[in-house]
Amino acid sequence: MEQLSLLIVMVAALIIPLVMARFKISSVPTAVAEIVTGIVLGKSLFNIVAPNATLNMMSTMGVIMLMFLSGMEINFDLFRRQPGAAPNPQSPVNLAGQAFGLVIVTAAILGIILNRIGLFSDIFLATILFSTVALGVVIATLKEKEILGRPAGQTILLTAVLGEVVPMLALTIYASINGGNAGRLWLIVLLFLAAFFLLKRFKQPFIWFNKISKATTQLDIRLAFFLMFILVTIAEQVGAENILGAFLAGMVMKLLEPTENTQEKLTSIGYGFLIPFFFIMTGVRLNIKQLFANPRALALIPILVACFILAKLPTVLVFRRRFSPRNSFADGFLTVTTITLVLPALQVARNLHAITSTQSDAFVLAAVIVCIIGPIVFNSVYKLDKSDLIKQRVVILGANTLTVPIAQQLSKNWYVIRMVTDNEENYKTFNSEVADLTYLPAIDETTLDKGNFFDTDILVASFRNDRKNTRLAQLAKKRGVSRVIASQQNPNVDHERIDELVAQGVEIFNAFNVETSVLRSMIESPSIIELLSDTEAGLFEVVVRNQRYAGQELHTLPFIDKITVSRIYRNHKPISPHGDTIIELGDHILFTGNHLDAETARNELRRKN
Repeated sequence: MEQLSLLIVMVAALIIPLVMARFKISSVPTAVAEIVTGIVLGKSLFNIVAPNATLNMMSTMGVIMLMFLSGMEINFDLFRRQPGAAPNPQSPVNLAGQAFGLVIVTAAILGIILNRIGLFSDIFLATILFSTVALGVVIATLKEKEILGRPAGQTILLTAVLGEVVPMLALTIYASINGGNAGRLWLIVLLFLAAFFLLKRFKQPFIWFNKISKATTQLDIRLAFFLMFILVTIAEQVGAENILGAFLAGMVMKLLEPTENTQEKLTSIGYGFLIPFFFIMTGVRLNIKQLFANPRALALIPILVACFILAKLPTVLVFRRRFSPRNSFADGFLTVTTITLVLPALQVARNLHAITSTQSDAFVLAAVIVCIIGPIVFNSVYKLDKSDLIKQRVVILGANTLTVPIAQQLSKNWYVIRMVTDNEENYKTFNSEVADLTYLPAIDETTLDKGNFFDTDILVASFRNDRKNTRLAQLAKKRGVSRVIASQQNPNVDHERIDELVAQGVEIFNAFNVETSVLRSMIESPSIIELLSDTEAGLFEVVVRNQRYAGQELHTLPFIDKITVSRIYRNHKPISPHGDTIIELGDHILFTGNHLDAETARNELRRKN
């Protein structure tokens, strides 16, 4: 019977996404569908699956893996303020902090109200439960809407991170106090010290691991599970919850900067195998019959649903400071989504006998209901703003006969261009020819910071003075600009300076090298000049971010008949593409085609799902 139950759960895990795809059920999170399936298979309905040692172990592994992957979803760049930059009260970090502060206050008030009317006695536990946010569900919804990297998406994401981290820490404190281990609470500090030590210890070796890893060793995955289990073990030894150790392990792994391929493999192991056990077994353990037989518990469900929603609605007031009223309402309703931390929190409460099984089932059903409502309301109400549609931002320092035509061409496609010059004559000459040209008498860190020119995806230093370009490029790198391109045109080039720039991650542009490369190409391939100068077609590059196409052969791309792939760069090494070439996440694909077809291909390949 034990093996049969295991087989049934595994078959269910396979069938659920197939059924959802067949009937186009996209608004309901897969986690909720798995819980509902567990309810159908468990004692609430057919009773063909019963908890046993194997399933309980797999369920525990599932929640540990879920917390680990949640820790890996945090973008720590959002917490880093650029040196010298003034605080922005409307930044995603500040808005998320204010929003979650209101959530905590509202959740506590609701807990007090439930206590006063005799529906739920534990105010601390109620505050924890009502303030939780399902980070995994929120991330999936934002990815589907394609706004995860935009201000609105970052604000919701950080609110969800706080809605998972803070209640998790509070749950650890709650379990220690109520479990009689309050005197050992300080030992939790050892868990954070261990996480810090592991991060420092494996920062450099991890780079080496990536170089020597083979298909039969998968060192990156072995390290991930090592971090997970060692921090889970330490967490249990110091009296903390194992989910806190798993979450910290995920954060450590994220800070080690794994490749997208590594993240994809871990996600596949988690969501493809382990995590479904946790959600399905959660449904199996629910006893809906017992809940419906108890009128008091049944009446508790709509009250708990209302509390879950009311606790998060104050976030709308904060979000309206930056976003439209319509989208602020949608954003606030997405934070209503809660399931992942509610389940382990209730398990802890049951182990401590702080909550009855009936009350626990009522909380779970209420969480399932809001987990369905939240994404549906968000997807129905949210409308993309202009800020959500902004493509890559480029700042060009230096307006001249080289950069102005480039800015004009790029502005027509996928880029928002801002130009800066310190030459008043050039400003008067080119101001009418580009959409956004700024004149600064002096270009330095202060003036660039005041104009928010460091807030960009790409910065190009293209003055006639190589040393000036070097200084500005190094300054941009120091201020956290991800891509910096510096012009170096002096024939008597300082190779040490160039090497230093390259070591700092600056890309070098040299007109002489470009001209010789084009001339050679014209001799070897006469049609190359037509390709480069064609206004209808061109040569394009895209980085594969869409998991949908990872692992597919090149010839299976739905738009492959409209473009021609000329080269693929993987880990900075060129690959000659063939029809059966397997695409991987992070691949840089160079292709030709007309602008409309190229835009379709780029949007599909770079979209994160």
